[in-house]
Amino acid sequence: MVLDRKAVSGMLLNSARLLKEYSDRLSEIDSRFGDGDHGITMKKIAGLIEEQVPVWGERSIQAFLKDLGTAVMEVKGGSAGPLYGTLVGGLGALLAEDENELEADGVKRMFAGALSEMEDITTAKVGDKTMMDALIPAVEAVQAAEGGVKELLVAASEAAQAGAKASEDFPSKFGRARSYKEQTIGTPDAGAVSTALFIRGMAEGI
Repeated sequence: MVLDRKAVSGMLLNSARLLKEYSDRLSEIDSRFGDGDHGITMKKIAGLIEEQVPVWGERSIQAFLKDLGTAVMEVKGGSAGPLYGTLVGGLGALLAEDENELEADGVKRMFAGALSEMEDITTAKVGDKTMMDALIPAVEAVQAAEGGVKELLVAASEAAQAGAKASEDFPSKFGRARSYKEQTIGTPDAGAVSTALFIRGMAEGI
């Protein structure tokens, strides 16, 4: 299969659905060592995605992801808006302007672009207990995977979920939670969990 605008729309809408479905869980995780509003913010981002996808129009995949990312950056609620805006916009960063049918190579570039854009704004790596604990393994899994679009997205989803789970074992090094240090061990990072949900939504949405 190939990813066209209809397929990407389905992926994004499914990600939004999952983020809404798990918003209370995300806030509960965040409440342990943070502000407790991560789920609320992710629900706002999900709502924005649901508003924007139906009015995609004739924009290319790259242009739409860039515009959507810019809009997500404006969502109020801590750092989640700017971070997720960068992630979403980054999915289109390495795509050509007129590229509207993506095969496996296009999926690899989508994830590589997202990571590259994120690395421009954060130094966090795997083990720092951030959303990068889910994103980096997902990108690595995509680049290593063989097969078609679906196989690559499933590999990304599985790696992201494993990465979010593994974040339980690390002390927080970023954000408000870092002041709790080893106390945060045993609790997953809310951003890693929401990132895994976003990527899972992409994989299950096609």
